[in-house]
Amino acid sequence: MKPVKIRGPLRRVKGEIRTPSDKSISHRSLILGSIAEGVTRVRNILRSADTLATLEILRSIGTEIVEEDGEVIIKGRGYKFKEPSDVLNAKNSGTTARLMMGVLSTQPFFSVITGDESLRSRPMGRVVIPLREMGAEIMGRNLGENLPVAINGRRLRAISHTNRRSSAQVKSALLLAGLGAEGITEVFEPILSRDHTERMLRAFGGKVVVISEEEGHLIKVAGGQVLRGTEVICPADPSSSAFFAALAVLTDGELLLRDVLVNPTRDGFFRKLIDMGADVSYLDEREVAGEPIADVRIKGGKELNGIKVGGNEIPSMIDEIPILAVVMSLARGRSVVRGAKELRFKESDRIKAVCQHLRKMGANIEELDDGFVVEGVSSLKGTEISTGGDHRIAMAFTVAGLVAEGETIIDDPDCVSISYPGFYKDLFSLIENS
Repeated sequence: MKPVKIRGPLRRVKGEIRTPSDKSISHRSLILGSIAEGVTRVRNILRSADTLATLEILRSIGTEIVEEDGEVIIKGRGYKFKEPSDVLNAKNSGTTARLMMGVLSTQPFFSVITGDESLRSRPMGRVVIPLREMGAEIMGRNLGENLPVAINGRRLRAISHTNRRSSAQVKSALLLAGLGAEGITEVFEPILSRDHTERMLRAFGGKVVVISEEEGHLIKVAGGQVLRGTEVICPADPSSSAFFAALAVLTDGELLLRDVLVNPTRDGFFRKLIDMGADVSYLDEREVAGEPIADVRIKGGKELNGIKVGGNEIPSMIDEIPILAVVMSLARGRSVVRGAKELRFKESDRIKAVCQHLRKMGANIEELDDGFVVEGVSSLKGTEISTGGDHRIAMAFTVAGLVAEGETIIDDPDCVSISYPGFYKDLFSLIENS
């Protein structure tokens, strides 16, 4: 796709949309379905570059996965996979690389995982080091800090690990490895990260103990458990829905976002919009496949106020910080984000990218080591945006361009395929029909 040109400001957006399904749940349904015994059926799975990377790796180690009548059908292998004949490519997906390292460390064969240029620069030591403590033999670039990594799988032993960054990918990798380890694997988190793996393990018949106390959360899983195939229904991704929610609150608009995942470890963005004064409500709240979902109604036209986001809140909105920054830039007063250093290690340095691009658009923003400080302005101005291949940056600044004065150019719109291949089609269709 050629660069996208956007001319604002958009005054109103109205309608309803069901954004693509949640990426985290889609990844985990494929992996746990492959580990389980029997057949797993997954409905509404996200088909994006990241989830397809997971699917292809699972096929490469012997899992039979077919699509039939809109469902993905997985014939589980009971945690007994085949040695791959070639290098496994996680492409741009950190979730794929890290979670599959946990799985492959339990298997009695040799495997290599690599990724694209961006993923090969992202930190892997946070997973490699505890897996080595469990007995895995893992080698890689920079002592295993970067892909590609080579894994000689073996029988693992359980460990107790403190997950200081509250990374769901680290926690999930260790819990998946723990299923194939001797003993009880424990992961302690000061702040609870996304808990989709724990919820889905229960849906597959697994036993997971979660002990939550004032000082943090302890998650335990016993080795040797047998998971059973089940049905998984994937809800709409709150991270993808956030871009439309932001567009509604920044215009005199009204949107209904259908079937959105509102898991408390994931809906921090919507809660912060409410704190800013936005009109956000959850309708028809229900539970599907162990996850809470709702239809989210967003009404614009309200004055927004600056807010603070601290480190204990970051895990529930880590992917939404770029679009939250756009909203903050147009709110009254000062907004502060701290404790978000993890954003420097995503597909791009998102703290740097957000600050550079918002500054070009006329925002008053100060970059910090672990976040930023924004003083709200009355309007933004169009500019050229270099996405750096980062899907979240592309989508966030598309929204910024729609509410800014003048023309905004997004240089690499194709990168949205990582999580939301139809983003521009859905967005422009919604605008045209408003």
